[in-house]
Amino acid sequence: MEIVLAQPRGFCAGVVRAVDIVEQALAQFGSPIYVFHEIVHNPHVVKDLMQKGAVFVGDLAEVPTGAVTIFSAHGVATRVVKQAEEKQLEVIDATCPLVTKVHLQAQKYSAAGCEVIIIGHLGHEEVEGTMGSVPGPVHVLATPADVDSLTVIDPEKLAYVTQTTLSVDDTKDVIIALQSRFPNIQGPSTDDICYATQNRQNAVRQLCEQVDLLLVVGARNSSNSNRLREVGEQCCSAAHLIQDESEIQSSWLDNIDKVGITAGASTPEVLVEKVITRLNDFGPSTVHTLDGVMETTIFTLPRALLERKSRAPI
Repeated sequence: MEIVLAQPRGFCAGVVRAVDIVEQALAQFGSPIYVFHEIVHNPHVVKDLMQKGAVFVGDLAEVPTGAVTIFSAHGVATRVVKQAEEKQLEVIDATCPLVTKVHLQAQKYSAAGCEVIIIGHLGHEEVEGTMGSVPGPVHVLATPADVDSLTVIDPEKLAYVTQTTLSVDDTKDVIIALQSRFPNIQGPSTDDICYATQNRQNAVRQLCEQVDLLLVVGARNSSNSNRLREVGEQCCSAAHLIQDESEIQSSWLDNIDKVGITAGASTPEVLVEKVITRLNDFGPSTVHTLDGVMETTIFTLPRALLERKSRAPI
């Protein structure tokens, strides 16, 4: 059997930064460090950080007054920021810079008097955070059908932003429907779409041209991992989303010569390695990686962490 790995796959720069923030905070402040929501959507990452002393909470009411608290990579609503201030929490913001950019865009549109439309999935933490950062009217749409049923105050004063874990391909039909119904709607450049989301989907399309089966390693609550599985289902004979190697079913490998593997943007590479090891249990295999985009983006840590680290005794 031949195993072919997608390139790129796994951790994006925003996830690397968020996980590093928790680890640096634990090193500098000691445990416990409180984290509002899962730092990223992957249970293995969360479990590892819990074992190091991070405490994950779903409500800031669970956090002691004045405690060191980290906001997750998905971003938070303005009310959460105010609640943290009222509790005098020492906040370290791990929001992905690309998510912060979406917040700022949405706020700019709202300040200009526009109703803001978020193209994304209602209930996703990133979308909830973006909604909660906008003081004016906000709508969340996921499909062209949602556009047809949308009721707005002024069709001439509309703007949209997109959830970062959706690619240009994921959002294009909704954008076309919005522009068709509301010709004067404003929106960001496609250059503002998360590079990692688009790169990973493009890599899956390339991978599916060469394999019989696609395994997407990622959490079931990970939006971008689910999108990778959906792309795989469109392009490949069979595609499965697995959280780790234990979920591989031997029946999937019947009459399969080439298995493709990719991983969501919040999936550590160690899980991919464990999947490869498990596949080898079914018989000898070769492994190679496709040529693809080499991502070089790096996001710096928050200034508060960097300054504290620089003051630490050698």
